[in-house]
Amino acid sequence: MSKAIARTGSVRALGAMSGTSLDGVDAAIVETDGMTITGFGETGYRAYNAEEREVLRTGLGFWSGPEVDAASELVTDAHKLALSGFPDVDLIGFHGQTLAHDPRGRGTLQVGDGAALAEALDVPVVWDFRSDDVAMGGEGAPLAPFFHFACAKWIVATAPLCFLNLGGVGNLTYVDPTRDRPEDPGALLAFDTGPANAPVNDLVQARLGLHMDRDGAVAKDGKVENGALELFLAEPYFARIPPKSLDRNDFAEMIGLVQELGDADAVATLTGMCAAAVALGMEHCPKPPDRVLVTGGGRHNPVLMQMLQVSLDCPVEPVESVGLDGDMLEAQAFAYLAVRVARGLPTSCPGTTGVRALVGGGIVSVPERS
Repeated sequence: MSKAIARTGSVRALGAMSGTSLDGVDAAIVETDGMTITGFGETGYRAYNAEEREVLRTGLGFWSGPEVDAASELVTDAHKLALSGFPDVDLIGFHGQTLAHDPRGRGTLQVGDGAALAEALDVPVVWDFRSDDVAMGGEGAPLAPFFHFACAKWIVATAPLCFLNLGGVGNLTYVDPTRDRPEDPGALLAFDTGPANAPVNDLVQARLGLHMDRDGAVAKDGKVENGALELFLAEPYFARIPPKSLDRNDFAEMIGLVQELGDADAVATLTGMCAAAVALGMEHCPKPPDRVLVTGGGRHNPVLMQMLQVSLDCPVEPVESVGLDGDMLEAQAFAYLAVRVARGLPTSCPGTTGVRALVGGGIVSVPERS
């Protein structure tokens, strides 16, 4: 029997994230009332195989058609498997897979059927988190900042700090933990810094048949080509005032900038571009942060982490240094956001996505059977 969504108190929410790196489905439990984190629970991961990644890669940039239908079916089925093993779940936050993101044009598209998941798992599912924000004039991304604010409170931070997520695209959240609520003026500033792992993944896949540059093994033997780096940093995006966001393929021409380079130099240069974009982004912070906590796959790359440590004027550490799980932070974020949506709380604000007013985006699908 499916359970009704409790209106008060802490609940066990299960979040799922399938990111632009196209590696797999992260799943994680957060215990929360939608404001305060009261605990973290079990986690899980369901990897995509090579054929599945190719289905998703083929759908990138499409808004409709057979490519989108195939990706949506795959994402829904993968999430059914990934989310089925968690006991005593009150609510699920299902992000889906982003195939296209054009907030000032056609909108944003995350595929996967949340209603079908609710029926299959017999648990209420919150999904389609981004569309309402875009409809209200926002960028629709990034959406994790409200959760980052809760994490700053969880670790009892007292000075401004940044969370840096290095997935397919990089995004930065500046948090002032002295504020009471994430929607308070000055509490948050968030934006996409630029491409992160996606160009590296695409290049090593095309050239070397690798899914990623694991542990920076390719980049560590190369040198950054400064001419390509300067051309990259001349992109108008970096001069735009945040909030701002990117599609995974907005910087696809980066591959062209390194096409004449050998494998190691090309990967090192793309890695350097990620770090340089973050350094430029830090200039937008209202105050210098006390530290930068890195989450996402990029924190496993020692070459990238070293580049960040050299280029930023504050300590750069993986989020594990404060007891958080950098592999699961985004999945946890959508668990937390699901509770906020279900309880009518905002999930984005002008400082995080540029939306005109506070908005709590998402569809709540409740299983029909009772």
